[in-house]
Amino acid sequence: MQGTVDGFSHGFVTPLAAFLMACLGGALGLRCTTRSLRKHGAPRLGWLALGATAIGSGIWTMHFIAMLGFTVRETPIGYDPAITFAGLAVAIVMVGIGIFIVGYRGATALALVTGGTITGLGIATMHYLGMAGMRLPGELRYDTSTVTLSVVIAVVAATSALWAAVSIHGFLPSLGGSVGMGVAVTGMHYTGMAAVSVHLHGDGAGPAGGDAASSLLAPMLIGPAVFLLLAGVMVMIDPLLVTGDGDRRPALATPRTAASAGWDSASYGAAAGRPPFRGLRRRERADGR
Repeated sequence: MQGTVDGFSHGFVTPLAAFLMACLGGALGLRCTTRSLRKHGAPRLGWLALGATAIGSGIWTMHFIAMLGFTVRETPIGYDPAITFAGLAVAIVMVGIGIFIVGYRGATALALVTGGTITGLGIATMHYLGMAGMRLPGELRYDTSTVTLSVVIAVVAATSALWAAVSIHGFLPSLGGSVGMGVAVTGMHYTGMAAVSVHLHGDGAGPAGGDAASSLLAPMLIGPAVFLLLAGVMVMIDPLLVTGDGDRRPALATPRTAASAGWDSASYGAAAGRPPFRGLRRRERADGR
């Protein structure tokens, strides 16, 4: 028996909420990754780990908020807790691998393609692992071409997000990048859901198994949501991280602009990450400084 699938049983409330969570996780992850590029050693490791956790949690939360609106008219749907939480771990680990590659290798083509592919496959794996955790008296079947399209969207979105993390500076451009990431990730989710058809055993009146969505998904979303809010507070209390001013100063600092701005050689070296400029040092001596 063919099941009647509805991915918007709560109207556009769940897609909108899912999109906002994807944007929030993307914004925090991108800003943390950008901050890591200005750090070395343990601080860089910490910012990259925070960015990976933010993006992974945002994507996972987006997925299951969207799944709150997924129903099969003929039967209830349950979820296996172990598989459901395994999706969160997969998302964080594989996103982390991609972010660490770019964070330590830089924005080279090889690093972006490798990191984006791993991160995109992590997003897709999380999605379909979450689908595998569904419990109902029947089976899920997928259209291969649509599934392939969803994976391609995930890889392209992840690669673009990693490029934005290391290339886009400033609050408003980063905000635009996070919105783009939210659109891509949410689009990947609903593309994947479009590939699903449900074939029920008999009339579909049997027990679903697992935990009901209302008793499992809603409570377990609290943890990642709280984490994202706390991560947001950490980002907001760092004005350089929010405005992006700290990202631009090293890139724009040159001997000529440093001299015209009145910086001394030590300030220039600290801003640009280089030894004090000799010409600037000579100018300081000529000015009697």
